[in-house]
Amino acid sequence: MIEIQINNLFVVQNQIERLGRGLDDNRYLLMRRLSGTMHAAVMTNFRQGGRPKWLGLKYRNGKPLVDTGALRGSITELADNDTALVGTNLVYAAIHNFGGMAGRGKKVRIPQREFLTLTGQDKQDLMDDVQDYFAGLIG
Repeated sequence: MIEIQINNLFVVQNQIERLGRGLDDNRYLLMRRLSGTMHAAVMTNFRQGGRPKWLGLKYRNGKPLVDTGALRGSITELADNDTALVGTNLVYAAIHNFGGMAGRGKKVRIPQREFLTLTGQDKQDLMDDVQDYFAGLIG
């Protein structure tokens, strides 16, 4: 049998109450931080030419997805009390992110170049953000 003894019950209860208030009152700060971390990760994807590297260009010189900078410049972040989002409203973004057939008659193959993706380290950074947030609530 495992027995757990809490010697400072008042302190533990106080911290649990602070956590509850922090989660009820203002999760926006956490969501804002998470959207910022995701946005930074997507910008790193553009700077590094993909993580993993995107397939090179076939018909022109330069780096994929950064010819005019419009796609990179369209990446926005949004946060509210319940949501952290990063994305773009450009109609052609999906075909570049997921790959597929495009053009007239869908005869042009666009290779997948995921820019809206997170690496393992990015996901760890998000977990660190969450842990820091909770530590701040009880600290």
